Amino acid sequence: MTREEIEAPIKDATMDRRNFIRRGLCAGIGFPFAAQAARCAQASAQIPPEHNIYQGVTPVPAHEIEEKNLAKTTAEIDSLIARGPFPATWASLHSHQDPEWFRDAKFGIYTHWGPVTVGSSYSPGDAEWYGNQMYKPDHPAFKYHQQQFGDQHKVGFKDIIPRFTGEKFDAEAWADIFTRAGARFAGPVAAHHDNFALWNSSLTRWNSVALGPHRDIVGELEKAYRKRGLRYVTTFHHGYAWRYYEPAFAYDAADPQYSDLYTEPHSPGAPPSKHYQDKWLAEVYEVLEKYQPDLIYFDFEFREVITPEYEQKLFATAYDWAARNGREIGVTQKDRGIHEHTGILDFERGREDRLTPYPWLDDTALGSWFYVAAEGIKSATHVIGIFADIVAKNGCMMLDIGPQVDGTLPQQGVDVLLEIGEWLKTNGEAIYGTRPWTVYGEGPTKNVAGASFSEERDQPFTAQDVRFTTKGKALYAILLDWPEKESLITSLPEGKSLWFGQIQHVQMLGVDEPLQWTQDRQGLRVELPQTHPGAHAYVLKIT
Repeated sequence: MTREEIEAPIKDATMDRRNFIRRGLCAGIGFPFAAQAARCAQASAQIPPEHNIYQGVTPVPAHEIEEKNLAKTTAEIDSLIARGPFPATWASLHSHQDPEWFRDAKFGIYTHWGPVTVGSSYSPGDAEWYGNQMYKPDHPAFKYHQQQFGDQHKVGFKDIIPRFTGEKFDAEAWADIFTRAGARFAGPVAAHHDNFALWNSSLTRWNSVALGPHRDIVGELEKAYRKRGLRYVTTFHHGYAWRYYEPAFAYDAADPQYSDLYTEPHSPGAPPSKHYQDKWLAEVYEVLEKYQPDLIYFDFEFREVITPEYEQKLFATAYDWAARNGREIGVTQKDRGIHEHTGILDFERGREDRLTPYPWLDDTALGSWFYVAAEGIKSATHVIGIFADIVAKNGCMMLDIGPQVDGTLPQQGVDVLLEIGEWLKTNGEAIYGTRPWTVYGEGPTKNVAGASFSEERDQPFTAQDVRFTTKGKALYAILLDWPEKESLITSLPEGKSLWFGQIQHVQMLGVDEPLQWTQDRQGLRVELPQTHPGAHAYVLKIT
């Protein structure tokens, strides 16, 4: 979808009611926009059209269906927890074991894609929170929205959803690229802060089958990724919708018929209602039941919105669901206090600054989270250096790429992913299935703090920076830049005994000829080959 198509004027329904009713998205839904009628009648030519229970249903009966299904799902969740092995208490949840496959997988890829992409693609001012920023008069997205789409009192976030078309979305193509990139787990943002569900939901009419692309994005990706042996992850960010839409209540969100998208009108900073949290949890449970993810991820809503009671209910729901179905599941979130009780600790655009006894996750992005046309992206060398640092400290990386509105992946990002995949073809044995050594590395470059959002303060790695991993009877030394003639590894001085005994061989992955090496009091000295086996980090296998 071109910029011109995204930004084409939205016609005010009140100016032509007959045309609005005839052409509106899924007749009778009642949104003030002129939609692409052809997209309502069918989905992709390649994918059989799916049906959603909210198609053709007006707001009042749609609300009634939502409430009926919410009550039913909430009762199912309560019954699940009552009968399951994990009561909703931190003491009980502490006994859950995180899946071992997560520690082995190391590298995942996910995608921020949805109606937000319509606004973020060309809006000025880093508008990745477009559904929030378009309602703030002091943000550039506010004026951009008025100029491109209309006044927020009449044309709100709900009205740009039809422009989230996804007409070129191909789950098989995404799965092929991510597999070639070396990912071992992958999945979509199932619902972002905008509260829009990318699956065929019975709990909310604001979903991708009823509206927008008319496709079950989560379902199609689940099939395509599993076909290639990838573990499936779904990420959830909709717990923050309660705060995200607060600026919208001065505009179109004041209309209660849209409270199922914008949340119940409330004062800024007000605590979340029970109804809101019940629906948040029910939607997660619906995804568990329909798509059986191996890993579910939560943004910062735990410490910002969701109450401790519902935090515990969430973990109990996931763990008891997995136990009932004979499955393993991992749950990631960003609060250290919660991590003391259960779950996998996640850092957003940041990582631990030390070797930890527990596995953890860094979720970062090639560039912006959602697609922003003007945004630059990281190089493959940059990503691989961060990745090696993470794995050496007992962590895993989940890397985001933001698809374009039409469902295609930006070529610049694809090129970087495939570079990473080529590096992993040669050096993957030093990554997949490895465990940390007694120290994570050596060299002058340290990441800052060990917290989220510390990535932007990182310094480039040098030829003296080395990161270590182990597997079987091998120690891997990952050189984060190329030394001129020899590599000196100070953590391996003469007389240093490893768990498999004394060093007998040193080789470089991707190089056929053996390497010359010696040990002295300063460390292990390795004479490097004249030709670089690649363009990024370089791995010495020490046995």
